[in-house]
Amino acid sequence: MPYALLVRMRMDKIRVSIVGASGYSGGELLRLLLGHPSVDIVQTTSERLASRPVQHAHPNLRGRTELRFTSLSSLESCDLLFLALPHGTTAHQFDFFSQRAPRIIDLSADFRLRDAAAYEKWYGEPHPCPERLSDFVYGIPELHRKEIARSRYVAGAGCNATASILALHPLYSSGLVKSEATVVDVKVGSSEGGGRASMASHHPERAGCIRSYKPTGHRHQAEICQELKLAPAVPLHFSATAVGVVRGLLVTAHCFPVERMEEKDLWRVYRQAYGKEPFIRLVKSRDGIHRYPEPKLLWGTNYCDIGFEVDRDSGRIVVLAAIDNLVKGSAGQAVQSFNIMFGLPETTALDFPGLHPV
Repeated sequence: MPYALLVRMRMDKIRVSIVGASGYSGGELLRLLLGHPSVDIVQTTSERLASRPVQHAHPNLRGRTELRFTSLSSLESCDLLFLALPHGTTAHQFDFFSQRAPRIIDLSADFRLRDAAAYEKWYGEPHPCPERLSDFVYGIPELHRKEIARSRYVAGAGCNATASILALHPLYSSGLVKSEATVVDVKVGSSEGGGRASMASHHPERAGCIRSYKPTGHRHQAEICQELKLAPAVPLHFSATAVGVVRGLLVTAHCFPVERMEEKDLWRVYRQAYGKEPFIRLVKSRDGIHRYPEPKLLWGTNYCDIGFEVDRDSGRIVVLAAIDNLVKGSAGQAVQSFNIMFGLPETTALDFPGLHPV
């Protein structure tokens, strides 16, 4: 009997734990799962804050829960583990985690790439357990919903990669653009760097910045190439810029069509790809100040807003995509995958529409 069906037949709540719950993604998992009607959060771990109440790290959760952080050494068995740990931790301790839960959703980069050689190229060291790479499904539900439903292990996609892939996949999967000519620019807020302080995140250095921090060689590029099925010899031109906001990212992708396209053609392509997707909205208005995707309107939501425009002179296609990097780019997408894995309505606990104005 499938595990998901067995859980539903027991009429029990699904017992989950969050490992690394004191970080930003861990806090978002807590926020979302505390409102999930089918979930019982068993444990939340943090070595640094063990025994402290979770509101110590996440003051927005005051009065919402009596959970306290525990140490990893006391981790108990449960139905599913959400792992929100620094890069490299999951892979090195995979056996420990897999012995405590039959299902795992890992928010780190450890199992996103299917090719061990690509992992070594982009992360500078051999993968600790390459034999496990094929066990994980890449966690973008819009692309891998059926595989996620059958999987025991899901690797949450990177935030920059999520928005870039969703922006470009309809064009690439249809062979409509020149694959070697696309230029992707991502502007992202400071929370992408996580909760650990550094000189780059020091307020006098970070506030108000428009800082190009990875004009070439960003690791998320490997995920984008993998999911767009680009051959190793085909380049993708990707740059990342830090901007002076906390949440949100905006992808601006410049594509060059094989044959000239009109905007009505793009509408058809994107509606066919995403018309039934609960968390993708096509944003392309003729007037008003919100004609295109705007990350600020997505704070706290699991939506990805996508827009586009054709340059009338050159035929260049500009695709825009906006998400909240901590939700659709991390914790929200993980909960979306969780819902799919357990046969629950995909939008459960993810229906927050955002705020305006903010």
